[in-house]
Amino acid sequence: MVTGGAGFIGSHLVDELIQRGYDVRVIDNLAAGKKEQVNPKAEFHQVDIRDKEALSPIMKGADYVFHLAALPRVQFSIDNPEEADAVNIGGTLNVLLAAKDAGVKRFVYSASGSAYGEQQEVPFREEMHARPISPYGLHKYVGEHYARVFSVVYGLPAVSLRYFNVYGSRLDPTGPYALVIAKFLQQRKDGQVLTVTGDGEQTRDFTHVRDVVRANILAAESGNVGAGEVINVGAGRNMTVNRIAELVGGEVEYVPARLEPRHARADRSRAKELLGWEPEVLIEKGVLELLREWGLDCICDDKKCVCAFADD
Repeated sequence: MVTGGAGFIGSHLVDELIQRGYDVRVIDNLAAGKKEQVNPKAEFHQVDIRDKEALSPIMKGADYVFHLAALPRVQFSIDNPEEADAVNIGGTLNVLLAAKDAGVKRFVYSASGSAYGEQQEVPFREEMHARPISPYGLHKYVGEHYARVFSVVYGLPAVSLRYFNVYGSRLDPTGPYALVIAKFLQQRKDGQVLTVTGDGEQTRDFTHVRDVVRANILAAESGNVGAGEVINVGAGRNMTVNRIAELVGGEVEYVPARLEPRHARADRSRAKELLGWEPEVLIEKGVLELLREWGLDCICDDKKCVCAFADD
């Protein structure tokens, strides 16, 4: 069972699970996901996770639940705190209850590195005190605790994966909450300047979606987790937004800063120890793949990519 399986990360996870021979059910209300991204071999249910009664019959018989459904993005949660709370916390509780009642073998929760908020040092280690600075970060942190409590109180084997700035194919570039790489790609394709918030020296730990999918499957199958553990899933390498702009190419315009942590980088020691997971896709390779996917022919060196559209 994959909630949010029509979305960016969820649809990639569904594809890989089916490739590995699993029977997969998808729950998604298509608020952000796209029906065309759902693997045709998956059993699709257009359901909102706030609809508690609808979840239980779909969950019956599931061995593993990957809970990715959410209203993501920091700024959206700031602008729409009540709606985001109802989905990200209330919806998560509903999915946990349905998973408990179905007796699933493992509940894998998609948490977020935004739970760390502003820290005094990097890399971020799981034992650090969480200091979320947005409703979204708080929602994801609460979800971790719910997963742990359900493991302790109800015996639901659970594990939470804290993602760090996931990117890759199927990123949505539209809307005011688009992730920076997708936004830059769309601006580059449209011949616009790349808009960088603040001074562009804020750093993020960009992690490829293929690596995130692999971490999810390892978390489901590993015998080392299931007691509500929290595990970072990040490349362990932070990069400035200015550097991402260099890789994408084009002119840059700086716009006012927004509320966000200055730096973020994951300590991935626990993921290696418990899951045997390490990232495989370097950001330079991942961005080059996206540039070519978006119709750009590129020549790259260690510092930047020079790209042009095929028909230029």
